[in-house]
Amino acid sequence: MADATPIRDPQTDWLLTPHNAVLALIDYQPEQYAGVSSADPDELLAHVTMLGRIATAFELPVVLTTVYVKHGMTGTNPELREALPGVPELDRTTMNSWEDPEFRAAVERTGRKKLILAGLWSEVCVAFPAVDARREGYEVYVVVDAIGGVSKVAHESAMQRMVQAGAIPITVLGLACELQRDWGRPEATRLRSIMREYFGKLRALKGMSGEQSAPKAV
Repeated sequence: MADATPIRDPQTDWLLTPHNAVLALIDYQPEQYAGVSSADPDELLAHVTMLGRIATAFELPVVLTTVYVKHGMTGTNPELREALPGVPELDRTTMNSWEDPEFRAAVERTGRKKLILAGLWSEVCVAFPAVDARREGYEVYVVVDAIGGVSKVAHESAMQRMVQAGAIPITVLGLACELQRDWGRPEATRLRSIMREYFGKLRALKGMSGEQSAPKAV
């Protein structure tokens, strides 16, 4: 068996590759995290940080946007900023980033029609651009475990809306493996390192959760 499979044309591949996709990260700001009730906040942060590190490792073009920072809101959380060195923030006032000319132009400049979306909150900052981008002919992929809504109902309703519009749900891990595709390729070492840290963080969080829920000795 060959050490690695041949690489299909990375631009015309029907699956996601580092050469045919663009990642948009929307409103990962402390105020937005504080409003999320559909996911555990620590696990959500671990998934979001992993997503940023994957984008950097695979050199995906990233459009990073915030809302209302110029008028007092906090910018992107430091963990994600650290994972995305050199990526500028585009600040907006629009709830729907697709209606912001600067955001939309940044996506269009990449020339890529596979748009990976993640952000806070699911029902507003992710759903609105997902539906709009689908209407404009983009293949939209929503990173389900890196987004969250103000309630489980809000998040689940947003997911249903996006799927009905043609968006495709994926996970952080699924995205990472789709971009890598073969452990025999030389660059696989970078993903192994990221995944070891990621799984270690998730195990630690589950351990902490178990300790908190365990009955106390009398």
